[in-house]
Amino acid sequence: MKFTYDFAEISGKVPMMEFLDILFTKERAKIFAYIEKLVELKSIGIQPKENLSKHLDDGIFELRVSFENRISRSLYFYESGKQIIFTHGFVKKEQKTPKNEIEKAKTIRKLWKGEK
Repeated sequence: MKFTYDFAEISGKVPMMEFLDILFTKERAKIFAYIEKLVELKSIGIQPKENLSKHLDDGIFELRVSFENRISRSLYFYESGKQIIFTHGFVKKEQKTPKNEIEKAKTIRKLWKGEK
């Protein structure tokens, strides 16, 4: 079975789309290409390498995308086994993923599950 992806919608807002909207077109295209790569690898049973995707905490993962002069992270979780739900994204300013971003992803997941 093929993996699919979606963006969490909370109270009519889609935090991942809000993040994508602030990026340059080229950066947005690169994120979508990486999402497609993640879905493709997962669908054929290959675990993505850590430079593409990494588990952070409590079922929250990050998709890692480097641009020319900055790095973005898109956080996500798995729902119903084969569905990847992206919570939000941000441009990284420090080496480690900030705890508040991980907590934000957990909050979005909890709200999203509550609205379903």
